[in-house]
Amino acid sequence: MIAILNSLEIKVDVANDGLEALAMLTHTQTSTFDLILMDCQMPNLDGYEATRRLRAGAAGELFSKIPIIALTANTMNSEREKCLEAGMNEYLTKPINTDALKSILAKYQPI
Repeated sequence: MIAILNSLEIKVDVANDGLEALAMLTHTQTSTFDLILMDCQMPNLDGYEATRRLRAGAAGELFSKIPIIALTANTMNSEREKCLEAGMNEYLTKPINTDALKSILAKYQPI
C-alpha cells in the first residue's frame, strides 16, 4: 500500500493502531492530512471505533469530517454497511486494486 501511494507521489504517515492514529491527529495543529486510509482490523482500537471517535470530535473539529476510506479483507456486504455506519466514506477490499484506489483518491484529492 505504501509503495502504491509513494508511486503516486502521495505523502504517507503511518499509525500502527487506532489509538496511535487518534494521537497523531490530536497533536496536529493544522490540517496536514487530506484523508485517512483506515484499516478496520487493528490492535488496541479497531478502525470502526477509531472512525466513530474521529466523527465525534476526539481529535478536534478539524478532523471530524475528514474523508475516511475503509481497508478490509472482508468482502461481505454486511462489512461495507458496518464501515459506512461507523462513519467511513468509502470501502476498499484487500488485496487493494490499484485502479480502485486511484479512483477513490481522485474523488477526494486530485492525483
